[in-house]
Amino acid sequence: MSEDLHVDLAVIGAGPGGYVAALRAAQLGLKTVVIEKEFVGGTCLNIGCIPSKALLDATHLLTQIRNASAFGIRVEGIEVDYPAMRQHKAKVVKMLTGGVRSLLRKAGVTLIEGEGSFAGPGVLQVDRAVSAATSSESKGGAGGRVVVRAGSIIIASGSGEAQLPGVPLDGELVISSRGALDLEEVPQRMVVVGGGYIGLEMSSVYSRLGTDVVVLEMLDRLLPEMDQEVAETAEKLMREQGLDIRLNARVSGVTGRAGDAEVAFETTEERQTVATDIVLVAIGRRPLTAGLGLDAIDLEPDPRGYITVDHGMRTGVPGVYAVGDVVPTPMLAHVAMDEGVVAAECAAGRDAAMEYRAIPAVVFTSPELASVGLKEEEALARGRKLRVGRFPFRGNARARARNDVEGWVKIIADAETDELLGAHCVGPEAGHLIHEAVVAMGYSGYSEDLALTVHAHPTLSEAFKEAALAVDGRSLHI
Repeated sequence: MSEDLHVDLAVIGAGPGGYVAALRAAQLGLKTVVIEKEFVGGTCLNIGCIPSKALLDATHLLTQIRNASAFGIRVEGIEVDYPAMRQHKAKVVKMLTGGVRSLLRKAGVTLIEGEGSFAGPGVLQVDRAVSAATSSESKGGAGGRVVVRAGSIIIASGSGEAQLPGVPLDGELVISSRGALDLEEVPQRMVVVGGGYIGLEMSSVYSRLGTDVVVLEMLDRLLPEMDQEVAETAEKLMREQGLDIRLNARVSGVTGRAGDAEVAFETTEERQTVATDIVLVAIGRRPLTAGLGLDAIDLEPDPRGYITVDHGMRTGVPGVYAVGDVVPTPMLAHVAMDEGVVAAECAAGRDAAMEYRAIPAVVFTSPELASVGLKEEEALARGRKLRVGRFPFRGNARARARNDVEGWVKIIADAETDELLGAHCVGPEAGHLIHEAVVAMGYSGYSEDLALTVHAHPTLSEAFKEAALAVDGRSLHI
């Protein structure tokens, strides 16, 4: 039986972009419904950002305990209770996804758990998930159809794992990051295909737990999205931590079974194989726009599946917006959230626009890697004349006290105007520290603004001040 629902705004997808858009729309007085076919909270909260950070933090703590003798602390008989570690991860995920449900409920947003698609302009049909039948927060009956008629619609359907041609995911031998987050046992050997964010983070988790990890990257460097110097430093440090990194390695096939397999790959010199127990494919993600019925509203994605939008997140179809991983902007949860806010405000008749100049990116390895703004090589390619300031953490008092001195801060400024063009950091708490530059760039600041700001001592943030001073050759502590 079909039920009609009339609302001001409908959101397809309850991930970071979708649920935040729904919350902002409710704040603005719009009657709002959000439709989610699989995970409330999306990939990020359920099978991405949050569970991976739970494991990264747990295994980072394990490494710190193993190295506690440097602080005069002797620890003996260290044991890893991996099932308990997984339970911790699951507990964090359950708490946060439950929190999203609570936020939507308190805001008065109607949640429909099911698969939504366009039936025409301003009309969505939702085949409700049977598993949501007993949920008091969901609209409609078990297995029934809900027809949603909305003044505006936001597409926030997210992304899925990119597939490696010729190497299908089977969930046992060849797994995605989702599978890597839910392994019941720690494998002895793992091959990770892809040297990007996800590949390096999951490599770090299992390497710390004792897995022999081989990283195969088809490019001649790791982390192509980040500054070249960051990538080179990361490669050096990851190798020192025990990762076997092979660059210019194009995977051609996987044979065998879980626990006894071989990965064939080709380099610029020869064809090679490596034995493994399991293969993690982490080569990126693809937008999930197929199956949304976009042809019903004459909205055609580009050849890669992305939806083109303007800075107000408007598509080419009046009243239809798109945010998050379905648009060709950085595939980052925090970007999706802000895009969701902009889309909701535009749908409510406000004047809002996204600004992408100061978007931070973080890789949660150890040490952490963080960037904002232009890469040094990117700025030079654009013909900018630069002044670059660098400061190593070995010159920072707090880093010395923590016995955590690997890495550095780099500030990139325009040589003529001193405008802050970018900042890059490898080191302790880099994901937090990068926001000094993010805020400064958000206000079109200068490197001198960071240099003149008084920083508390002793803190890691002083490394940013020193790097800003170094732009003008005035660094004091190195």
